[in-house]
Amino acid sequence: MYKSILKPLLFLKKPEDAHHFTFDLTKLTFNIPIISSILESGFELDDPRLEREVFGLKFKNPVGLAAGFDKDAKLIDEMAMLGFGFIEIGTLTPKPQEGNPQPRLFRLPQDEALINRMGFNNGGVLEAVERLKKRKSKVIVGGNIGKNKVTPNEKAVDDYLFCLEALHSYVDYFVVNVSSPNTPNLRDLQEKEPLKALLSAVKAANDLKKQPKPILLKIAPDLTEGQLDDIIEIVGETRIDGVIATNTTIDRSLLSTDPAQVEAIGAGGVSGKVLGKRSTEVIRYLHTHSKGAFPIVGVGGIFSPEDAIEKLEAGASLVQIYSGMIYEGPSIVKKIKKGLLAFFSR
Repeated sequence: MYKSILKPLLFLKKPEDAHHFTFDLTKLTFNIPIISSILESGFELDDPRLEREVFGLKFKNPVGLAAGFDKDAKLIDEMAMLGFGFIEIGTLTPKPQEGNPQPRLFRLPQDEALINRMGFNNGGVLEAVERLKKRKSKVIVGGNIGKNKVTPNEKAVDDYLFCLEALHSYVDYFVVNVSSPNTPNLRDLQEKEPLKALLSAVKAANDLKKQPKPILLKIAPDLTEGQLDDIIEIVGETRIDGVIATNTTIDRSLLSTDPAQVEAIGAGGVSGKVLGKRSTEVIRYLHTHSKGAFPIVGVGGIFSPEDAIEKLEAGASLVQIYSGMIYEGPSIVKKIKKGLLAFFSR
């Protein structure tokens, strides 16, 4: 139904308008008791073989919703009904910010890809906290945190610590995002010394809590092997709990869409099928060269059960989807879980 009816209608709208329309439609339909029960039973697939324990948390299944879809924690209960094992909100910043000027989200249907330069648009971490207080679902929720655009890098740690403090009682794990290409100079924080200092500060603040939460680092797919070696070293030294690999890429060499069309879109990170191979390479490199020293959450180009299995075989413990849901529809979650069960039964 999604691919034959709803998707063609949504693709007639501008991408960001379609996103907001989908939010409103989901909120409406999933809060009508009879309809929500029918929908939830249709998406449901629970099996003990899908359960995972990773960085001290027990996941109902290994398929999560990546950050960026529900930035402001508006649809946690509804997304949980789709069968996700965990949901990552954000990226959240201390102060609300509008993000970059529109248009800032673009579809490349020929590549089943997206280009975005959203720029951490969100209502601010305190607004999200108020929604988190009201959520009903017990699904695992991760808080993806970043810095405001106006905050200089030398004061970035203050923004991350503010978000950590505000969210700590309401999320199950944290993700330090320094890998978005859409906030000026943010990726400079991925350099070895700034990153080590940032993660050390976040880890120290977290360790002072009565119940510390797992801390993960989200990295770009565009890092060199030398930089990936630095990541392995930094994770070991700071003793954070894991890595999410990967964010969007600035590499457009694999796109088959008309280069003139891509050039006209302008700056932004690419997600979708074209990211699949590179994100898997990063996962495999980190897993192999660290000798499996830390858990990895694999994200990038997952459109099928086979894509998810590829990430797990490369060394990921969990996977996340985003663009795959835009192109394949919400049934992709159940399809992946079915594929994983068949794979585990071999």
